[in-house]
Amino acid sequence: MSELTRSGRHAIRLLLVVLGMFGFGYAMVPMYNMLCDVLGINGRVALEAAAAPAVVDESRSVVVEFVTTVNGGRSWEFNAEQPSVVVHPGQMYTVNFFARNTEDHDQVAQAVPNVAPAKAAKYLRKTECFCFNNQSFEAGETKHMPVVFTLDPELPSYIDRVTLSYTFFNVSNVSLNQDSSVPRS
Repeated sequence: MSELTRSGRHAIRLLLVVLGMFGFGYAMVPMYNMLCDVLGINGRVALEAAAAPAVVDESRSVVVEFVTTVNGGRSWEFNAEQPSVVVHPGQMYTVNFFARNTEDHDQVAQAVPNVAPAKAAKYLRKTECFCFNNQSFEAGETKHMPVVFTLDPELPSYIDRVTLSYTFFNVSNVSLNQDSSVPRS
C-alpha cells in the first residue's frame, strides 16, 4: 500500500511540473511583449495610433526605407510602391503598399512590422496601417494598402535613416477572428 501511495505522490508531482511548464510557456508571450515595451527593444512601437505632432522640423531630413517579405516562400507579390522616402520629423506621410494573392484560393494574411534601428521604434507613429488588422484576399486579388505615419521630432539627431519592414504571414488556417486587431506597431 505504501508503494501505491508513493507512486501516486510521484505522479501528482510530475503532473504539477507539466502544468507549471505549460503555464510558464503560456505566459512567455505577454512577458516578452511587456519586456520589449519597457526596454524599447525588438523594433516595437507604441500600441496606440498617435495624432500628428504640432511641430514639423523642416531643418532635418530622415530617410525612411521600406522592406517587404512574404513568409514561407509563397509566391505572393508584396512591396512598397516607393522603396524609400525622405521625411521631415513631425510631418505626416502616406506610403502605399501593393499586395497580390497569386494563389488560386482565398487567403487571409497578417503583416508583422519591425523598425530598425530599434531606438527609432518609439518615435514612429502610425495613424493608419494595413498591419493593424488581418487582410482577406480572394484568389488573384490585388490590394493597394496605405501606411500613414510620422516621425516624432524628438527622434535622436544621430538617427538619419529608419527602416520599416513588414513580413506578410498567411494566417488563413489560424483559429483567430479574422477581424481581430493586433498590436499597432
